[in-house]
Amino acid sequence: MIPTAEVTLHATSDTVTNLVARVHGNAPGRRIILNGHLDTYPVNEALGWTVPPLGGLVRDGRLYGRGATDMKGGIAASITALALLAEHPALWRGEAVLTLAGDEESMGPLGTQWLLENIPHAVGDAVIIGDAGSPRVLRFGEKGFLWIEVEAVGRASHGAHVHLGINAVDRLCAALDAVRGLRALRPESPAVTAAIAAAKPISEPLSGAGESETLSNVTVNIGRIEGGTSLNLMPASARAGADIRLPIGISCATAEAALAAALAPIKGVSHRILRRFESSFTDPGHEIVRRAAAAAAEVLGAPCAVNMRVGGSDARLFRMAGLPTIVYGPTPNAMGAADEYALIEELVQVARVQALTALDFLAA
Repeated sequence: MIPTAEVTLHATSDTVTNLVARVHGNAPGRRIILNGHLDTYPVNEALGWTVPPLGGLVRDGRLYGRGATDMKGGIAASITALALLAEHPALWRGEAVLTLAGDEESMGPLGTQWLLENIPHAVGDAVIIGDAGSPRVLRFGEKGFLWIEVEAVGRASHGAHVHLGINAVDRLCAALDAVRGLRALRPESPAVTAAIAAAKPISEPLSGAGESETLSNVTVNIGRIEGGTSLNLMPASARAGADIRLPIGISCATAEAALAAALAPIKGVSHRILRRFESSFTDPGHEIVRRAAAAAAEVLGAPCAVNMRVGGSDARLFRMAGLPTIVYGPTPNAMGAADEYALIEELVQVARVQALTALDFLAA
């Protein structure tokens, strides 16, 4: 409980409720937003949990449960940071506001987007999101994406009479080769490219070899493919879905134009865009980035990498509204899988860094 906090609930549908908590400093000043999302992946008991998925079990320095890292742990850290600020209002001016959204996982309009459009104090001078990552890596941007569906039509025939039919799967394979060809697009974003390279020595050992290349380039994942009913029949139709991620420096319009041009020569093929979001970033030299990196180095006793984020988050919505935004949260251990957990030591670190960053920003 934070006795001095003004807390309101905002139900935007039968299944989505958002929460806003606001505390005040000793005088008018700037406003900082601490943001998180309340929704999680489904529990999915079939995954083979060895701990109660909704039990919040603490064992061996770990907090277990669905959403422990994505992102109940980050929310707990932000609530702690807000409580620390509320306990010491004489040290800072302005407002600190916690906004918790109910629909980030579905990227819907009823959570953070709704709050930005309807709650004036959900808009601030800077934003910190405690979503999954690592206490050793401060994230200042994220890639954009296109989700697409590609469909091919042909002419059915018996598999022994291939001269009488047109195989839709063959056409789809050619189309998917063309989609994968988007990987050849090259971005122009020197400042971001330099930041990714500088972060590599710290960030890649934590996030996996190849992270820097993934962040710097277009990636294509063919996530779904359908076609045919029998081995000895030529399919008359086939379709596939792909997730195309766009680095800073390549817009959705550029990628869509390249996609249309690549698919145009292939007969019997059409495509549609299912969802699109532009890449977004806050200048790595911005005040909120510098203050957070300094706070992290102080808390951790070691330098903090400043890098892009591989996955998406509500940070893009704040940046679309013109708000400088960073993501700083705990390591995602077994995120979306059985026995998801967060390290309690990291949650303490994240809470301290968020609190110090907010204090420095509001006291400036």
